[in-house]
Amino acid sequence: MTVRALALTLATFAALPAMAQDAAAPAAAPEAAPAAAPADTAAAPAASTDAATAPDAAAGGAYTFDPDHSLIVFSYDHMGYSTSTGMVRGVTGTINIDTATPANSTVEASFPLSAFVTPAKSLDEHLMGDQFFKGATPDTAVTFKSTKVEPDGDNEAKVTGDLTLNGVTKPVTLDVDLKKMAPSLVTNKPAVGFEAETKLKRTDFNLGAFAPAVGDEVEIRIVVEASKG
Repeated sequence: MTVRALALTLATFAALPAMAQDAAAPAAAPEAAPAAAPADTAAAPAASTDAATAPDAAAGGAYTFDPDHSLIVFSYDHMGYSTSTGMVRGVTGTINIDTATPANSTVEASFPLSAFVTPAKSLDEHLMGDQFFKGATPDTAVTFKSTKVEPDGDNEAKVTGDLTLNGVTKPVTLDVDLKKMAPSLVTNKPAVGFEAETKLKRTDFNLGAFAPAVGDEVEIRIVVEASKG
Protein backbone atom coordinates (compact mmCIF):
# COMPACT_ATOMS: atom_id res chain seq x y z
CA MET A 1 0.00 0.00 0.00
CA THR A 2 1.38 3.41 -0.92
CA VAL A 3 1.74 6.25 1.58
CA ARG A 4 -1.05 8.16 -0.20
CA ALA A 5 -3.42 5.17 -0.14
CA LEU A 6 -2.69 4.63 3.55
CA ALA A 7 -3.42 8.29 4.29
CA LEU A 8 -6.75 8.13 2.41
CA THR A 9 -7.71 4.95 4.27
CA LEU A 10 -6.99 6.56 7.64
CA ALA A 11 -8.99 9.60 6.57
CA THR A 12 -11.96 7.36 5.80
CA PHE A 13 -11.84 5.72 9.24
CA ALA A 14 -11.47 9.12 10.89
CA ALA A 15 -14.60 10.33 9.12
CA LEU A 16 -16.86 7.41 10.26
CA PRO A 17 -17.91 8.96 13.61
CA ALA A 18 -18.76 12.18 11.84
CA MET A 19 -20.79 10.27 9.23
CA ALA A 20 -22.78 8.57 11.96
CA GLN A 21 -23.46 11.91 13.61
CA ASP A 22 -24.45 13.36 10.25
CA ALA A 23 -27.11 10.68 9.84
CA ALA A 24 -28.71 11.77 13.12
CA ALA A 25 -28.33 15.49 12.62
CA PRO A 26 -28.20 16.41 8.90
CA ALA A 27 -27.81 20.11 9.67
CA ALA A 28 -24.28 19.60 11.00
CA ALA A 29 -23.04 17.64 7.97
CA PRO A 30 -21.88 20.52 5.73
CA GLU A 31 -19.43 21.71 8.43
CA ALA A 32 -18.14 18.41 9.93
CA ALA A 33 -17.42 16.24 6.86
CA PRO A 34 -15.31 18.60 4.70
CA ALA A 35 -13.11 19.64 7.66
CA ALA A 36 -11.56 16.20 8.29
CA ALA A 37 -10.96 14.94 4.74
CA PRO A 38 -8.87 17.78 3.28
CA ALA A 39 -6.59 17.91 6.34
CA ASP A 40 -5.77 14.20 6.17
CA THR A 41 -5.52 14.16 2.38
CA ALA A 42 -3.07 17.06 2.41
CA ALA A 43 -0.78 15.15 4.75
CA ALA A 44 -0.14 12.35 2.22
CA PRO A 45 2.05 14.29 -0.28
CA ALA A 46 4.09 15.76 2.58
CA ALA A 47 5.00 12.30 3.88
CA SER A 48 6.02 11.19 0.38
CA THR A 49 8.22 14.25 -0.13
CA ASP A 50 9.97 13.76 3.21
CA ALA A 51 10.77 10.15 2.35
CA ALA A 52 12.24 11.16 -1.00
CA THR A 53 14.54 13.84 0.42
CA ALA A 54 15.68 12.05 3.58
CA PRO A 55 19.47 11.28 3.67
CA ASP A 56 20.29 7.69 2.76
CA ALA A 57 22.51 6.57 5.63
CA ALA A 58 23.35 3.35 3.75
CA ALA A 59 25.10 5.42 1.07
CA GLY A 60 27.74 6.55 3.55
CA GLY A 61 31.06 4.85 4.12
CA ALA A 62 34.23 4.13 2.16
CA TYR A 63 34.34 4.34 -1.63
CA THR A 64 37.35 3.21 -3.66
CA PHE A 65 38.41 5.04 -6.82
CA ASP A 66 37.85 3.30 -10.14
CA PRO A 67 41.21 3.93 -11.91
CA ASP A 68 39.62 3.23 -15.30
CA HIS A 69 37.30 6.23 -14.89
CA SER A 70 39.32 8.57 -12.67
CA LEU A 71 41.78 11.05 -14.14
CA ILE A 72 43.33 14.50 -13.91
CA VAL A 73 43.57 16.93 -16.83
CA PHE A 74 46.01 19.84 -16.55
CA SER A 75 46.60 22.82 -18.84
CA TYR A 76 48.94 25.81 -18.96
CA ASP A 77 49.91 28.64 -21.30
CA HIS A 78 52.83 27.87 -23.63
CA MET A 79 54.53 31.18 -24.43
CA GLY A 80 51.26 32.67 -25.59
CA TYR A 81 51.14 30.42 -28.66
CA SER A 82 48.94 27.68 -27.28
CA THR A 83 47.33 26.14 -24.23
CA SER A 84 49.26 22.94 -23.60
CA THR A 85 47.29 20.09 -22.09
CA GLY A 86 48.20 16.80 -20.47
CA MET A 87 46.64 14.24 -18.22
CA VAL A 88 47.26 11.92 -15.32
CA ARG A 89 45.71 8.49 -15.66
CA GLY A 90 45.11 5.69 -13.20
CA VAL A 91 44.52 7.87 -10.14
CA THR A 92 43.81 5.77 -7.03
CA GLY A 93 42.29 6.71 -3.69
CA THR A 94 39.50 6.44 -1.15
CA ILE A 95 36.57 8.68 -0.27
CA ASN A 96 34.87 8.32 3.11
CA ILE A 97 31.39 9.87 2.88
CA ASP A 98 29.46 10.94 5.96
CA THR A 99 25.90 11.47 4.70
CA ALA A 100 24.65 12.76 8.06
CA THR A 101 27.45 15.32 8.45
CA PRO A 102 29.13 15.90 5.06
CA ALA A 103 31.80 18.12 6.67
CA ASN A 104 33.20 14.96 8.33
CA SER A 105 33.85 13.32 4.95
CA THR A 106 37.45 12.72 3.84
CA VAL A 107 39.40 11.89 0.70
CA GLU A 108 42.88 10.57 -0.06
CA ALA A 109 44.35 10.16 -3.55
CA SER A 110 47.69 9.33 -5.15
CA PHE A 111 49.42 8.50 -8.40
CA PRO A 112 53.03 7.90 -9.54
CA LEU A 113 54.90 10.39 -11.71
CA SER A 114 54.83 7.78 -14.47
CA ALA A 115 51.09 8.47 -14.76
CA PHE A 116 51.79 11.89 -16.34
CA VAL A 117 51.02 11.89 -20.07
CA THR A 118 51.67 14.86 -22.39
CA PRO A 119 51.14 15.13 -26.17
CA ALA A 120 54.70 13.94 -26.87
CA LYS A 121 56.94 11.23 -25.42
CA SER A 122 59.89 13.61 -25.61
CA LEU A 123 58.05 16.07 -23.36
CA ASP A 124 57.24 13.26 -20.91
CA GLU A 125 60.96 12.52 -20.70
CA HIS A 126 61.79 16.21 -20.40
CA LEU A 127 59.55 16.53 -17.31
CA MET A 128 61.59 13.81 -15.60
CA GLY A 129 64.85 15.61 -16.36
CA ASP A 130 67.03 18.10 -14.48
CA GLN A 131 64.80 21.13 -15.18
CA PHE A 132 61.70 19.63 -13.54
CA PHE A 133 61.51 16.39 -11.51
CA LYS A 134 65.25 16.12 -11.03
CA GLY A 135 66.16 13.12 -8.91
CA ALA A 136 62.63 11.70 -8.95
CA THR A 137 61.82 8.29 -10.38
CA PRO A 138 58.71 7.21 -12.30
CA ASP A 139 57.47 5.50 -9.12
CA THR A 140 57.69 8.70 -7.04
CA ALA A 141 54.20 9.35 -5.67
CA VAL A 142 52.10 12.50 -5.78
CA THR A 143 49.60 12.50 -2.91
CA PHE A 144 46.60 14.47 -1.68
CA LYS A 145 45.01 14.13 1.76
CA SER A 146 42.02 16.24 2.76
CA THR A 147 42.07 18.32 5.94
CA LYS A 148 38.69 20.09 5.66
CA VAL A 149 35.40 19.67 3.78
CA GLU A 150 33.06 22.65 3.56
CA PRO A 151 29.63 21.98 1.98
CA ASP A 152 28.81 24.85 -0.37
CA GLY A 153 25.23 24.53 -1.54
CA ASP A 154 23.46 21.53 -3.03
CA ASN A 155 25.90 18.85 -4.22
CA GLU A 156 28.90 21.19 -3.96
CA ALA A 157 31.78 21.54 -1.51
CA LYS A 158 35.19 23.07 -1.05
CA VAL A 159 37.71 20.39 -0.11
CA THR A 160 41.03 21.58 1.30
CA GLY A 161 43.95 19.21 1.70
CA ASP A 162 47.70 18.75 1.66
CA LEU A 163 49.19 18.14 -1.79
CA THR A 164 52.66 16.63 -1.85
CA LEU A 165 54.36 17.14 -5.21
CA ASN A 166 58.08 17.09 -6.04
CA GLY A 167 58.95 16.77 -2.35
CA VAL A 168 56.95 19.89 -1.41
CA THR A 169 53.71 19.86 0.60
CA LYS A 170 51.26 22.74 0.18
CA PRO A 171 47.57 23.25 1.03
CA VAL A 172 45.26 23.16 -1.99
CA THR A 173 41.51 23.79 -2.16
CA LEU A 174 39.34 21.94 -4.66
CA ASP A 175 35.93 23.12 -5.86
CA VAL A 176 34.01 19.85 -5.94
CA ASP A 177 30.70 18.96 -7.62
CA LEU A 178 28.83 15.75 -6.81
CA LYS A 179 27.69 14.41 -10.19
CA LYS A 180 25.80 11.29 -9.17
CA MET A 181 25.29 8.99 -6.19
CA ALA A 182 23.41 5.80 -7.02
CA PRO A 183 23.92 2.05 -7.46
CA SER A 184 26.13 1.21 -10.44
CA LEU A 185 24.23 0.12 -13.55
CA VAL A 186 26.93 -2.54 -14.07
CA THR A 187 27.60 -3.99 -10.61
CA ASN A 188 24.55 -2.69 -8.67
CA LYS A 189 26.96 -1.64 -5.90
CA PRO A 190 26.74 1.87 -4.41
CA ALA A 191 28.71 4.27 -6.61
CA VAL A 192 29.49 7.97 -6.70
CA GLY A 193 30.93 10.42 -9.23
CA PHE A 194 32.68 13.75 -8.63
CA GLU A 195 34.28 16.50 -10.66
CA ALA A 196 36.68 19.03 -9.14
CA GLU A 197 38.72 22.04 -10.23
CA THR A 198 41.64 24.01 -8.82
CA LYS A 199 44.71 26.01 -9.87
CA LEU A 200 48.36 25.53 -8.90
CA LYS A 201 51.53 27.53 -9.33
CA ARG A 202 54.47 25.50 -10.57
CA THR A 203 56.91 27.71 -8.69
CA ASP A 204 55.26 26.68 -5.38
CA PHE A 205 56.52 23.13 -6.00
CA ASN A 206 59.99 23.94 -7.35
CA LEU A 207 58.83 23.25 -10.91
CA GLY A 208 59.11 26.78 -12.25
CA ALA A 209 61.45 26.23 -15.22
CA PHE A 210 60.87 28.75 -18.04
CA ALA A 211 58.30 30.76 -16.04
CA PRO A 212 56.79 33.17 -16.86
CA ALA A 213 57.31 32.50 -20.60
CA VAL A 214 55.71 29.14 -19.97
CA GLY A 215 52.77 29.83 -17.68
CA ASP A 216 53.39 29.45 -13.96
CA GLU A 217 49.69 28.83 -13.28
CA VAL A 218 48.35 25.37 -14.07
CA GLU A 219 44.63 24.70 -14.28
CA ILE A 220 43.55 21.32 -12.90
CA ARG A 221 40.35 19.39 -13.62
CA ILE A 222 39.72 16.13 -11.75
CA VAL A 223 37.20 13.40 -12.58
CA VAL A 224 36.55 10.60 -10.11
CA GLU A 225 34.28 7.56 -10.09
CA ALA A 226 34.29 5.43 -6.95
CA SER A 227 32.32 2.49 -5.58
CA LYS A 228 31.74 0.51 -2.40
CA GLY A 229 32.53 -3.12 -1.88
